[in-house]
Amino acid sequence: MTDKTEPTDRPQDKVDLNAPELYVNRELSWLEFNDRVLREGLAEKTPLLERLKFLAIVSSNLDEFFMIRVAGLKQQRLAGVRRRDLSGLTPVQQLQHISRRVHRMVAEQTEGIRRATDLLAAEGIHLPGADRISAAQQEFLRRSFESEILPVLTPLAVQKLDPCPVLPALQLMVAARLRPLRNGGADEHVAVVPVPKVLPRFLVLPAEQGLHMARIEDAIAANLDLLFPRDRLLGSAVFRITRDADVAIQDDDAGDLLEAVEQAVRQRQRRAAVRLELSADADPALGKYLRGLAGVAEEDVYLIEGMLDATALMHLAARRGPEHLAYADWPPQQPEDLPDADDLWQALQDHDVLLFHPYESFEPVVRLIELAADDPGVLAIKQTLYRTSGDSPIIAALERAARNGKQVMVLVELKARFDEERNVHWARRLEDAGALVIYGIAGYKTHSKALLIVRREAHRIRRYIHLATGNYNDKTARLYSDIGLMTTDADLAADTAAFFNLLTGYSEAVGWAKLSVAPGGLRSRFLELIDREIRASTPQEPGLIIAKVNSLHDKGICRALYQASRAGVRVRLNIRGICGLRPHMQGVSDNIEVVSIVDRFLEHARIFYFRNGGHEEVYLSSADWMTRNLDRRLELLFPVTDPRLRRRLIGILDVFLSDNVKARRLLPDGTYVRVTRTGAPVRAQEALYHQAVDSARRTSQAPVRFKPLKRPEE
Repeated sequence: MTDKTEPTDRPQDKVDLNAPELYVNRELSWLEFNDRVLREGLAEKTPLLERLKFLAIVSSNLDEFFMIRVAGLKQQRLAGVRRRDLSGLTPVQQLQHISRRVHRMVAEQTEGIRRATDLLAAEGIHLPGADRISAAQQEFLRRSFESEILPVLTPLAVQKLDPCPVLPALQLMVAARLRPLRNGGADEHVAVVPVPKVLPRFLVLPAEQGLHMARIEDAIAANLDLLFPRDRLLGSAVFRITRDADVAIQDDDAGDLLEAVEQAVRQRQRRAAVRLELSADADPALGKYLRGLAGVAEEDVYLIEGMLDATALMHLAARRGPEHLAYADWPPQQPEDLPDADDLWQALQDHDVLLFHPYESFEPVVRLIELAADDPGVLAIKQTLYRTSGDSPIIAALERAARNGKQVMVLVELKARFDEERNVHWARRLEDAGALVIYGIAGYKTHSKALLIVRREAHRIRRYIHLATGNYNDKTARLYSDIGLMTTDADLAADTAAFFNLLTGYSEAVGWAKLSVAPGGLRSRFLELIDREIRASTPQEPGLIIAKVNSLHDKGICRALYQASRAGVRVRLNIRGICGLRPHMQGVSDNIEVVSIVDRFLEHARIFYFRNGGHEEVYLSSADWMTRNLDRRLELLFPVTDPRLRRRLIGILDVFLSDNVKARRLLPDGTYVRVTRTGAPVRAQEALYHQAVDSARRTSQAPVRFKPLKRPEE
């Protein structure tokens, strides 16, 4: 059913905006994003240790892609689903395209790892394969194996165990094909040795110069005779199984959501395999057996020349090395809007504050919650938590606030995929401290990022809020590019209070002054804004829409942007990942341009700009332009009304759209090419960091200003 607020086609329109050829398949578009990550890992200009990080991210991205997206498509294929997606592909066709694309990607990644490690060897960091370890180092590994590795190993005779144990997902394993030395040795059998996660992946080897390391799986494979002294080794293989992790949590009628989540996490280890990664030099007979054991088709087997589970390269890259092998440190700066805010309460009463992470410090957010926990005037703290860090100071402050007798309400989203166990732990800690904990909303994920603090001040109650595009995670705030707004704006505060009442089931939304909320209001609001831009656009003053999001793949939004382009509105999109529309198509998207930036920080902010006939509006949101965000999650869109902050956000968008170093441009066929460089080089993230440094420097050099004390408000 078409949303009533969706812009209608103009009378002269003859183009079918539902045509599959106008859209890019979601999974293939995501793979193009991962390819852009891979390009950073292959780029000669990227410092070597940073190249390892990007190559590791390629692997971790693919792990989740197979566990969720590929697994979901396989479920559809098994169920006989033939429904076509926006681009006209059936689940079977999508799986075929994915297999071909990923095999090419893995081959490039493997070659990239080989080249990077060869270059690192010239820098004194050696990661030799098993065939390049010296005799003395092999002897050292053998002694280390006997004393430190062998006692921890648990070999599984998989052919002899009935039932066969479920091999853990995403765990490196070494398989051995064996024949008994006694009794004629007639019966071959297979044993599997899981590589213990408690042991380091890389073992430091003795060497006269430089750092030499061996992979633990190579050490195990080279010393299997010590593990199986009564057998003859006929062949070995290193392998890894990826399983379906797309476990639906039925929360609509779950009596105990905590228990349901814990059960879902356990189920992931037992679900069907969706991928088998196998060392390219594996014994052929063993490889055939492992494929049957995993129950995967031939196209689901990925032969790896070299290192399986390249995510471990992240740990290697974290080791200290020569400075030129890594990016220079960019420590977070003092926020531009909080130059000398010793009194954070007073600063927020004086003006709205925009925080741009990781260029600016996340510390004011943590400090605000810690202040609220101990301030005798604070009556209540309400917050949504989607993902947070392992030793979160925010959780500690909320616990303290609850123990101090304040009303603390926290929505902990237990269904945040792969963070379920951690969030269950936080939920129980907060409950034990006396906080009211909501485990999410039945049928929806709460993805909004909101904080409300209610404080009694001189003869009045004031509400302080923080709304953001990113999670309350002090660790990722140094790695993800996100934006937050701190304000005491009365309308936004009232809306945020109503939103929290909505979460606790106290009331139903009857109207919002400034917030737009999904599900229900966010889609219609975006479509209204796009349609308004169409109506305000003239040949003399064309409309302009700029959006910075992580992903765009909602058909209704894509159609609306196509209609805007056809009406003469210029549409400039900065999209990190998935993009479902095709720009620069004659008569459809001539006025749409799409660029993607992959750099040292993960682009995560969502910013929306509308020229609105000269009355510019800028919004921030927790939501992407994805159907799941607009229809199946609780999300927030909020305006930035302070003219100074609005100009600052427009300037940030301009910098991203000016990037000609890291930016790549989307072509109509769904592929990306580097933006053609004209003029001076502009690397957006570097430029934004230098802006933050300059702002902090100007602030530190500013003269001291004296502020007279005033009579308290009555």
